[in-house]
Amino acid sequence: MSNPTLRPISFDRASLSDEKLIQLYYNMLRPRLIEEKMLILLRQGKISKWFSGIGQEAISVGVTMALDKEEYILPMHRNLGVFTTREIPLFRLFCQWQGKMSGFTKGRDRSFHFGTQEYNIVGMISHLGPQLGVADGIALANLLKRNNKVTAVFTGEGGTSEGDFHEALNVASVWQLPVLFCIENNGYGLSTPTKEQYNCEHLADRGKGYGMESHIIDGNNITEVYTKVSELTQDMRQNPRPILLEFKTFRMRGHEEASGTKYVPQELMDYWAAKDPLENYQDYLKTLGILTEEKEVEFKEAIIHEINENLDEAYAEENIDPNLTTELDDVYKEFVYQESKYRNETKELRLVDAISESLKLSMERHNDLVIMGQDIAEYGGVFKITDGFVEQFGKGRVRNTPICESAIVEAGMGLSIAGMKAVVEMQFADFVSSGFNPIVNYLAKSHYRWNQSADVVVRMPCGAGVAAGPFHSQTNEAWFTKTPGLKVVYPAFPADAKGLLATAINDPNPVLFFEHKALYRSIREEVPTDYYTLPLGKASILKEGNDITIITYGAGVHWALETLENNAGISADLIDLRSLQPLDKEAILNSVKKTNKAIILQEDSLFGGIASDLSAMLMEECFEYLDAPVKRVASLETPIPFDSQLEQQYLAKGMFEKALLDIITY
Repeated sequence: MSNPTLRPISFDRASLSDEKLIQLYYNMLRPRLIEEKMLILLRQGKISKWFSGIGQEAISVGVTMALDKEEYILPMHRNLGVFTTREIPLFRLFCQWQGKMSGFTKGRDRSFHFGTQEYNIVGMISHLGPQLGVADGIALANLLKRNNKVTAVFTGEGGTSEGDFHEALNVASVWQLPVLFCIENNGYGLSTPTKEQYNCEHLADRGKGYGMESHIIDGNNITEVYTKVSELTQDMRQNPRPILLEFKTFRMRGHEEASGTKYVPQELMDYWAAKDPLENYQDYLKTLGILTEEKEVEFKEAIIHEINENLDEAYAEENIDPNLTTELDDVYKEFVYQESKYRNETKELRLVDAISESLKLSMERHNDLVIMGQDIAEYGGVFKITDGFVEQFGKGRVRNTPICESAIVEAGMGLSIAGMKAVVEMQFADFVSSGFNPIVNYLAKSHYRWNQSADVVVRMPCGAGVAAGPFHSQTNEAWFTKTPGLKVVYPAFPADAKGLLATAINDPNPVLFFEHKALYRSIREEVPTDYYTLPLGKASILKEGNDITIITYGAGVHWALETLENNAGISADLIDLRSLQPLDKEAILNSVKKTNKAIILQEDSLFGGIASDLSAMLMEECFEYLDAPVKRVASLETPIPFDSQLEQQYLAKGMFEKALLDIITY
């Protein structure tokens, strides 16, 4: 370790003008003074939490100044310099940190958990890793638009241990995406030192494993950060490729203020204090005669005045008055359904064909729609739904992906942020567990948090009955109907699937589109040949009767139809939900109020499934109309077995008839 009493940073102005050198200084000074004020306010209880970036300003400022204002940056907690260098009004930042309406999240999230299209910044979520894949998606959009733009995304050395980091780097390298991956290696992940986080000398070395160019940069040297990143990004715009940067720096304060720094050896703190990026650079500019004491004081006084003036304005703003309608309405981006009608011409299609046709017609209709998934290009997908798509639409829009569900869902989110649409195919719905986090924590919450839509459809080939065993047979819709912000669609017929998928793609909100594998080639019907849409949240009444209401969806619809055919004496309303979120509550309640009995059939196992919520809803809202308890029928409380005999025993199909007859005679 070098002697901390000596100046440890060697600045090189290269060809930088005096004006640029001063601009670098001012842009570092501003977040430093804001942070010092925030620490005072934190001790006074006027803000709830603070993640300090003191000592790391050179990275945020240098990277941001090297990028064009139209280029997206995805920062972290300790990147205040990104926000201030992009000249976000301090009033809005202060309102954000105080939970005021003039912030960016209407009081729904705090600190730096926000994004803003106005300033081309996409904030982090606490799970850290997903933003790396989102950067891939934004860069993919840039690549497809051929606009010669780069995207910069930040993570700490702790975040490099997450799977999303490795997935995102691999995807970026395979697709040669213009992403600048910035690792701020600041020594500690909360209290865990780097020697307990990874076992390599430099994180930049990981770039070799992905066939990616990488560099190590002194994160406390503003001239090195700015000139090196400027040089790299200029080249990346003309020669698109990802680059991994490891910025060596240090976190001078706690992970957040409450955690403190007692776990850090004092000699390490002293060493890095001597490498303070702002103080060293200030001294350097004075030795060059570019910065005077008077100018320094002038800058500080102007910034402090700006801080206090904007703080007063933020404090003066009224606290948020909760509005229930606003809260509920903002979960989803408004979508005004537009009906596209069809002519009378039809042809017989299987479910699998109808889905393929709908995708193809949507690709023709939306030039900004990209389909991503494993083996979906030349191979056409394991179910051949995208067979021939590459020839018509090209590999830019029909993209084979590595086996990395998380990064691909995130890339879909990035495409949406960049104004495009995405359809992500899970090869099997079971595999969505590997992409669960970005769906339920990123896609589902973005519009509610900062008014950013997630224009992503996730296709989910699902269901049992094909002897595929525990890992290829689940119908896991209940994982997502529980999550506000997601829409869940589950058609049972080809004509419904074609129209509903078209609407799902038009809808700017995230949609989980379930497709039952056992129905793919077993169900046929006449389907309109044109492009058309069907509304989400509108159930289909397949049969009408007076004895009982049967509520089901997916394969359960066909089980119910078969059972009714075998019991011609039962007069039933048969409701095919088609859409689970939004739900056609009116159709369900009206039917049960008429028949006075209800049975709910689902393929999923019973506990925690959607049938439980429907049953509770009926008990709460139709109790006085019921002549019998609401009956739920579902599959066994076991994983799905492979053997066909065991699978038949598992499925709710074999239990439905008896349950129906029992409730009829109750």
